[in-house]
Amino acid sequence: MTCDACGHENPAANRFCGGCGAALANSCPACAHPNPPDHRFCGGCGVSLSGTESPGAPPARDPRAYTPKHLADKILQSKSALEGERKRVTVLFADVKGSMDLAEQLDPEAWHRVLERFFEILAEGVHRFEGTVNQYTGDGIMALFGAPIAHEDHAHRACYAALQLRDAVREYANEVRAQHGVPFGVRIGINSGEVVVGKIGDDLRMDYTAQGHTVGLAQRMEALAESGHVCLSEHTARLVEGYFELQDLGPTKVKGVEDPVGLFDLEGVGAFRTRLDRSRSRGLSTFVGRDRDMEALEQALERALGGTAQVVGVMADAGTGKSRLCAEFIEGVRARGIPILEGRGVAHGKSIPMLPMLELWRDFYGIEEGDDPVATRAKIAGRLLLMDESFREVLPIVFDVFGVPDPANPSPVIDPEQRQKRLHGVVKRILHDPGYGGTRVLLLEDLHWFDGASDSFLQTIVESAPATRDLLLLNFRPEYQAPWMQRSNYRQLPLQPLGAEAIRALLRDQLGEDPSVASLPESIHERTKGNPFFIEEVVQSLVERGHLTGQRGAYRLTTPIDALEVPASVQAVLAARIDRLPEREKHVLQTAAVIGKTFPEPLLGRVLRRVSKFDETALGEALSALSAAEFLHEAALYPQLEYSFKHPLTQEVAQGSQLRERRIAVHAAVAEAMEEAGGNLDEKAAEIAQHWAGAEEPEPATRWYRRAANWAGLSDPREGLRHWRRVRELAPGVRQETERNELVLEACVQLFSLGWRMGGSESEI
Repeated sequence: MTCDACGHENPAANRFCGGCGAALANSCPACAHPNPPDHRFCGGCGVSLSGTESPGAPPARDPRAYTPKHLADKILQSKSALEGERKRVTVLFADVKGSMDLAEQLDPEAWHRVLERFFEILAEGVHRFEGTVNQYTGDGIMALFGAPIAHEDHAHRACYAALQLRDAVREYANEVRAQHGVPFGVRIGINSGEVVVGKIGDDLRMDYTAQGHTVGLAQRMEALAESGHVCLSEHTARLVEGYFELQDLGPTKVKGVEDPVGLFDLEGVGAFRTRLDRSRSRGLSTFVGRDRDMEALEQALERALGGTAQVVGVMADAGTGKSRLCAEFIEGVRARGIPILEGRGVAHGKSIPMLPMLELWRDFYGIEEGDDPVATRAKIAGRLLLMDESFREVLPIVFDVFGVPDPANPSPVIDPEQRQKRLHGVVKRILHDPGYGGTRVLLLEDLHWFDGASDSFLQTIVESAPATRDLLLLNFRPEYQAPWMQRSNYRQLPLQPLGAEAIRALLRDQLGEDPSVASLPESIHERTKGNPFFIEEVVQSLVERGHLTGQRGAYRLTTPIDALEVPASVQAVLAARIDRLPEREKHVLQTAAVIGKTFPEPLLGRVLRRVSKFDETALGEALSALSAAEFLHEAALYPQLEYSFKHPLTQEVAQGSQLRERRIAVHAAVAEAMEEAGGNLDEKAAEIAQHWAGAEEPEPATRWYRRAANWAGLSDPREGLRHWRRVRELAPGVRQETERNELVLEACVQLFSLGWRMGGSESEI
C-alpha cells in the first residue's frame, strides 16, 4: 500500500506508514474515498476493495468513459499547470434522498439500473456546464466547477447545473415511480471556497484536498437539503445573488463549523445576466472619464446615419467598463428613436449554440419572453414574408433554429453545411433589405464568450455591413481575435483604465468625503489601477466586512483596515484568465509574481533555472507573449530589461495560487540569485531580506534586515526603524545563541535611539 504522505510502499497489513508514521488509507478505485486498511468494501460507495463486487454496488467508474472528449482534452492539456495549486472553486454534491430505504425496497439489480441512469443524468448535467465529476459517492456524485477547467463564473455554472439536475431528476422520478412504485428524489448541496489541486492522472482521476472545510461544507449543504431542492451556503449565495432566485433559510448551526452558516434554497434563474445588471441594482456609479470614447462612438453613428456603415470594436480587459460605455451610448441612441438590436455572450455560452445570435434576432422579430411556439412562428413568418414572399421556403429551417418547429411543415432533412449556408443567406438578405433604408445599431457584447456558430454568423454580418447604413458595435477582451478584424471597414477602440481625475471622482461618488475615509481612495487606486469594476468590488467588500457603514456617497470608516483583500469576484476573473495561459507562460508568470511587481529579466531567468528545468532560451518568447496578452509591460530597457505587472492584483492572484512549498522555494532562489549577482547589495538588502523571510529562513533574513536598517538609517530613519523592527521579530529564530542575543540587543538599542531622535512614542518604538 502506497502512503499518500511520503510515497513509501507498505505491506497491505500496515495501519501506519513505515516511512513517515502517517495513518494509511485504502483509497477506493471507484470514488477515491479513503478507507482503513482492513476494510474489504468501500465505506463511500460499497465497491469491493479486494476485487470482488458487493451485491448491487455500482461498478468502478473510469473517468475516461464518462467524461466527454472535449472536456477530457481540456483537463489533460492543463493538468500539469494546475497540479499543486490553490484554486477557488464551487463544489456540488448530489445524492438520492433516503437511498438506503429505497435499496431495501428494490431488487439489487433493479436498484443498480435505477442508479446507473441517475448517474448518467448527473454527469450529463455537470458536463453541460463544463464541471468535472470528481467522485462517485455510492448513491451520488461530487462535482467541481472552476477546476481543473478554470471559469470565472464557477458558482453560476454550478447553480445552472443544479437547476438542470433538479428538473431532470424530477422527470426521471416519474419513471421510477411508474416502474417500481417507489418515490425517488435528489438533494443537492453547493458551497464555494478554496481547494488544493493535487495530482491529475492520465486517466483523469483527480486528487483534491479541501482547504477551509470547502468540500465538507458542501457535503453538509447536501445533507441539509430537502428532496428535490438545492441548498446553497452563504459563500456561494454571495457570488450568485441576483443572477438566481434564492430563498433565505436563515443562519443554521452546521456540524464542524463554529459560527452559524447562512443557508439558501436555489429556486430558479434570476433577473441578472451581466455584472452591469448587478451594478444597476445597486445604483450605477457616476459615469466618468470616457468623454473621448463616447465622442468616437457618436462620430461613428453620424457616419452611419450619413450612409457609410460602421463596424466598431471596443476592446479592454475585464472590468474596464466596456459594457458601461456601450450602455451609456445605447441609451442616447434609443432616445433618438434609432432601432437597436442587441445580443450578448455569457460565460457558459460556448456550450449553448447560437445563444447571442438568437437574442439579436429575437429583437429583430419582436419575440418576447412569454411568447409560445405559435406566436413565435407567427412573428417570424410575418416579418420575413412582409419583406419577401420567397422567404416562405426557408421558414421551416428558421423555425427550427428558434426551437419552434412547425408540425404541419417540418424542416427538410439536408446536409448541415447546406443548412448553415441557407441560414447565412437569410441573414444577408435581411441586412440588405431594399425596403429598409434607415440606420440600425447592432450591439453584440462579450465576443470572447461566443460559440463557434455565433462567430460564423458574426463574420457574415461584418461582411454584409458595407451594403447597409448600420452601425455594428462590438465589445470583447484582448484575447479575442477574428479574421474580420483585418477588414478596412473595421475600427478598434481600445479602452484604457480610468485616469487619476476620473478615479477621484468615482471614489468620491462611492465613498463620500467623510474625514474617516480620506486615506482610502489612494489605497484603493494603488490596488485597482483605474479598473472601475475592481474599484466598486473593493468598496463593496469593505461594506460587507463591516469596515464601512452608511450608504454610497456617505460612508464612514468604523474599523481599521490592515490590508485591502482581493474580493472573490475579482479573484475569479483574474484567476480564470491566468489559468487560460499556456503552461510555459503560466509558469513564468507565477514565478515572476513571487519576485515582485517589477523584475529584471536576467534575475527571472536565473530563478527559473534554479527552481525548474526551464529552457532559458524560451524566456524571451514567454515574456513577449505575456506582454502581448497584457499581463506584463516593459518597465525599463537600460541597463537591463525589466518587466512590470500591468495590474498589481494580477501579481497577487498569481502568487497566491501557488502552494506554500513552491513559494518558499522560489523566494529562496530569488534571494540566492540576488546575492550572487553582486552589485550594490546595500541598496538591495531590504529586498533580499524580504525574500529570505518569505523562504522562512530567519537567520539570513535577520542579517539582511540589519544590513538594510544600517543603510536606510543614514538617509531615511523611518525606513531604518521599520527594518530594525523586523530584526527584532525574526531574531528569536536564529539558532546560534550568541548571535541571537546580539541581534535582539542591537535591534532594541537602535529602535530606542531612532525612535528618540524622531520624537516617537514608546508604542511606536
